[in-house]
Amino acid sequence: MTAVQAAQPAASLKVSSASFNDGANIPSKFTCDGADLSPDLHFSSPPTATRSFAIVTDDPDAPAAFAHWLAYGIPASTQRLPEGASTPSQRLVHGNEGTNGFGHIGYGGPCPPAGKPHHYIFRVYALDVIPALPPGASMEQVNAALQGHVLAEGHITGLYARDGD
Repeated sequence: MTAVQAAQPAASLKVSSASFNDGANIPSKFTCDGADLSPDLHFSSPPTATRSFAIVTDDPDAPAAFAHWLAYGIPASTQRLPEGASTPSQRLVHGNEGTNGFGHIGYGGPCPPAGKPHHYIFRVYALDVIPALPPGASMEQVNAALQGHVLAEGHITGLYARDGD
């Protein structure tokens, strides 16, 4: 995945989750082995010029760029997405979602091959625009739309591994 360029030196956005701690294991209900629910995400301290938020979740341990969640056009008034805001049968109420690496619109939870844990980085971007992207945008389209518009960014990382039964 290519780095998203900031409109100016990006400020720090505080990102946390009630679903898992930064650097800790992601519970299975947020993965392909469970209900595949999106985890709770809380983002605070955005710059006053924020017009919207975007979320890009990827697995840097995958052999190629792999998006697990692309969400954009999230209103600037939103500072929390509750657990299950995106599921296989439900999309975000406010904002749009892109096509994940599984070929589906919305959240697609961790589903690594058996073996070592993979890292899942939930990046949240505060933007100076509301991206003009339709539902189903690709990771490349989302990254291009964010270029030069990031006011602040933050992330939380979770780990997930599957047994080799």
